[in-house]
Amino acid sequence: MLSRDSTTTIGWRQNLASLFTGVEREAWIRFLIAIFGLVFAFAAALLSTAAREAGNLIATIVLASSSLLLAGIVGVATVPYLARRVAVRRVRDALNYDVTREGGVYLVFTLLVAIGALNTGNNLLFLVVSAMLGAVLVSGVASAIVLMGIEVGFELPQHVFAKQSYTATVAVKNRRLWVPAFSVSVVPPLRKTVKTQWHWRKSTFTYPKEETGKKPWVRWPDLSLVRIKPSEESAGILRDRVYYPFIPARQTTKTPVQVHFEQRGRVKQDGLSISSRFPFSFLIKTRTVALAREVVVYPPIEQTEDFFEVLPMITGEFETYVRGRGDDLYRIRDYQPEDSARHVDWKSTAKSGTLKVREFTREDERKLRIVFDNPAPGAVKESSYERHIELAASLAWHFAGEQTELMFVAPGYSGSDSIYDFFEYLADVKPATGESVLDNLQVTDDYNLVFTARPRGTVPTNLWQSSYFVFMND
Repeated sequence: MLSRDSTTTIGWRQNLASLFTGVEREAWIRFLIAIFGLVFAFAAALLSTAAREAGNLIATIVLASSSLLLAGIVGVATVPYLARRVAVRRVRDALNYDVTREGGVYLVFTLLVAIGALNTGNNLLFLVVSAMLGAVLVSGVASAIVLMGIEVGFELPQHVFAKQSYTATVAVKNRRLWVPAFSVSVVPPLRKTVKTQWHWRKSTFTYPKEETGKKPWVRWPDLSLVRIKPSEESAGILRDRVYYPFIPARQTTKTPVQVHFEQRGRVKQDGLSISSRFPFSFLIKTRTVALAREVVVYPPIEQTEDFFEVLPMITGEFETYVRGRGDDLYRIRDYQPEDSARHVDWKSTAKSGTLKVREFTREDERKLRIVFDNPAPGAVKESSYERHIELAASLAWHFAGEQTELMFVAPGYSGSDSIYDFFEYLADVKPATGESVLDNLQVTDDYNLVFTARPRGTVPTNLWQSSYFVFMND
């Protein structure tokens, strides 16, 4: 039991910790270093003044140099770092400016006219320069007004498969009561690219080189300059520009766009950017809109060579397994030792002189259980793994259209018997360590379509009679 004093102390500490949760420690450390550095620089400047009045030249030089050096260190090491975290940066990043080629040429002519005005002192040239600079200012203000009144929406299809094209909808709304919007474009969000960096890394100098196959007889510690390229980010959902020449006031304009995804997985759109060159095309002003969207891209359902190779064998074994318990006659065939005597067709036997049996269908009990035994990392090549995921998705889609009752079993799969839940699992699945689902798979009346990377000899024998196995290592 805690006393009231200890409980109060713990609560006070928790409140204090929550108060400093959002504080950036590094920023505060640099801020305090800057304060102390400026205090010491100011003290050194005062002492240098006192030393100069006292006539001590060496002390004056040393103290004045120290003051300038401390102020320079503070200015270089802390001021730029702190300036990047002030609210003014956020305001500046809300609207990004880029000078167009036309704008660059226009500014060059403005500079030439300004130089001529300064050299000649002609008032008319000063008026021309003022008008030209005013046009640039009006261009920036007008495009900012256009962009600040625009809202963007993005609608996606509910189910998306890889390697197929779909139609999405970009909706742009002009919230102003009277002012229309001109020359507006919706583009993918602007991403700041990281420049290529060079770093020194420890290495070993060998002679002759190990690539030649000869044993090196010289090994010296060495340093090598390595070029590190920036990592490329995913392109997102929207990848093309959508242009709107005119958007009336208080109106919403919707435009269909084509989206295409090559690989399965989850694709996120962190936001969209709205850009405009209105009115003079001197500047491209861009505003980023926070618009979070995510789409689950299912594996492709294509009829590949693997699909056409496996499907006839699965269909044949599946139909053989499901027949025999219904009332509709499927076929009459020769008697086999495992057949029941009650299925013997005596009329056909009398006509042919050999034992014949009747087979019946059970179409109302066509149950197929698709088992995806996810392998461990490194057990299967990446290309083979992706190919079998696509095959599992294609076969599931095929049998779903054949009025077959489907069930799904996979490690970590907690979805329902809906095929789209299984597709979502296949969209996210990756090789993972864990227990194989085949060891605990119960034998039922369902026919099993099993995808596994286990060797054939390790598969439970009780599953062979009611299952078709697709081995990923084959």
